[in-house]
Amino acid sequence: MQTDLRGRDLISLQEWTKEEVDTVLEVAFQLKRERALGIPHPLLRDRVLAMLFFFSSTRTRASFEAGMAQLGGHAQFIESRTTQIAHGDTAREIGEILGRYNDGIAIRHVDWGVGNRYIREVAEASRVPVLNMQCDLFHPHQSLADLMTIFEKKGDPRGRTIAISWAYAASYQKPISVPVDLSLLTTRYGMHVRLVHPPEFRLPADVVEQAAESARRSGGSFELMDDFDAGLTRAPGRASESPSPDAGSRWEWPDFRRLLRLYSQA
Repeated sequence: MQTDLRGRDLISLQEWTKEEVDTVLEVAFQLKRERALGIPHPLLRDRVLAMLFFFSSTRTRASFEAGMAQLGGHAQFIESRTTQIAHGDTAREIGEILGRYNDGIAIRHVDWGVGNRYIREVAEASRVPVLNMQCDLFHPHQSLADLMTIFEKKGDPRGRTIAISWAYAASYQKPISVPVDLSLLTTRYGMHVRLVHPPEFRLPADVVEQAAESARRSGGSFELMDDFDAGLTRAPGRASESPSPDAGSRWEWPDFRRLLRLYSQA
């Protein structure tokens, strides 16, 4: 167990060692057991977490607010459009302001090419830890929750197979952060990971390379597949998301809609 994590930002799990991630999971399991047994654990009493949202949320907002309340603290919900950001407050100013009033800052900003950079600029100016509630590249807390569920339901993930699949959603172009983060995390834990997606919906080449290298080091595997049925065959673990096509390039909406019609009718 690592014991020197106090004050650390969590923007990408790629910046945390496996031993540090293991520690996070150990503490999470302990807190979940205590919650189930009715054992109070107000570890964050009188602490305030600023939650800045540039993008709508149901599960992330609910889970962060519930978690802060259960730990004895308060989650401060802030919509970006209700702040002075629209009138010129910069990321650095937000880091300085929220960092003075709060004990932590959590941000969701998923605009492509902007979100991750914005969160890092806030972190550079903040005197308190900054958490990534989802950006254009990563969704670390979601991936940690997924991995925790795998441990709970399947035990040791080493040698097990998980299919991470593209799923149709006509509502809007979703970020690639879920398949990116889950591919990068599960390959570190020795899993056989199948990334199943239509050929037009690729992840960035550097992500694919990192996932493949992590799989090699951990004794797992990382396979790219465009046959949905084959990808889900004998894969006990499944995760679905609807990322935009060809991450890393800007697709026009007509092209995106055409692809959605093509695959939603298949």
